[in-house]
Amino acid sequence: MISNTCKYGIRAMLYIAINSKDGEKIGIKRISEDLELPGPFLGKIMQTLAKNKLLTSVKGPHGGFSLAKDPKEISLYDIVKIIDGDEVFHECLIGVKICEKNPEFASLCPFMKKSHEVRTMLMKTFKEQSIGDFADGINDLDEVLQI
Repeated sequence: MISNTCKYGIRAMLYIAINSKDGEKIGIKRISEDLELPGPFLGKIMQTLAKNKLLTSVKGPHGGFSLAKDPKEISLYDIVKIIDGDEVFHECLIGVKICEKNPEFASLCPFMKKSHEVRTMLMKTFKEQSIGDFADGINDLDEVLQI
């Protein structure tokens, strides 16, 4: 449902929330290696999140990324909206375009009627789940969790 780009962004934000001590900057090389993600691609994602004020970015040999806000104030929805847009919670889950051309057809579509509730619940879950809550849950585990 969400793009790989968005998944990478969420994983990187979560990584920073878990591994950053006292707002320290974490370099893109470390993040990309630990998450096994392509560095240049991840860098572009991170710059987009920085441009939208979810991350702070410092260039140079001692630079890197840190969260721009308290992790409890950054929802998964915030990240999805920046990277994929919120259409992902409103468009047809199976890609049928007939409702886009004529919104009146949405009320006639049996799939739309049944999937509306699921999409609404999913959007609510993404809005309620913060990076901080997610990080706390991972930190509470006794095992190392590969994010």
